[in-house]
Amino acid sequence: MENTKLLQAIKPTYTLLRLTFGIVPIVAGLDKFTNILTNWEQYLNPSLGAILPISGGTFMMIVGIIEIAAGIIVLYKTEIGAYIVSAWLALIALSLLISFSYVDVAVRDLVMAVSAFSLARIAKFVS
Repeated sequence: MENTKLLQAIKPTYTLLRLTFGIVPIVAGLDKFTNILTNWEQYLNPSLGAILPISGGTFMMIVGIIEIAAGIIVLYKTEIGAYIVSAWLALIALSLLISFSYVDVAVRDLVMAVSAFSLARIAKFVS
C-alpha cells in the first residue's frame, strides 16, 4: 500500500518533468530553423565551428532535428528519451565549458541534465 501512495504522490511531478523535457527540446529544436528566441550559432564552440564541413547555421538545423526527435522520444518513451536529453544537455554544457563561453548557460544545462536524468530514473517506476 505504501508504494501505491508514493507513486500517486510522485505522478504529478513525473508528468510535469515529462512535459517539460518533451516540449522544451521540441521548441528549441524548431527555433534552430527560425532563430526567433536567439541566434543559436553564437553558442557554437568556435573550435568546433572551424572544423565543420558545413556552415554553423546548417549545423544548428541538424542539432534542431536531433532535439525535436529527443523531445518526441521523451513524450512517448520517457525513460529512454530522458536519458538521451540528459546526455545531450551534458554534451552541450561540456562544449560550452571547454570554450569557456556562456558558462552560465553551461551550468544551467548541467542542472537540466541532472533533472532529465532524474526523470529517466523516476520513469522506470511511474510509467
